[in-house]
Amino acid sequence: MYVCSCFGVTEKQVKEHAEAGACTPRQIASACKAGTDCGSCVRRIQAILGRGNCPRRELLDQGMPALTADLAVADDLAEDLSEAA
Repeated sequence: MYVCSCFGVTEKQVKEHAEAGACTPRQIASACKAGTDCGSCVRRIQAILGRGNCPRRELLDQGMPALTADLAVADDLAEDLSEAA
């Protein structure tokens, strides 16, 4: 089913981006443009993402990268922070 008809983005694609680490509608928009034209799909994207279900929310709150491509760097930073504490 299409979530974003402006760019032809499906619910499956949004879920795949979420599994890759996108935790917010803005990150979904960066990955596939969904929500950047008319905006009518943003609430549906929020519903798909859920509230507080981001496995990397702590990294985001600390301003660290949370997407899969940046995960190795984020893991190293998180490890360094835990060792420093």
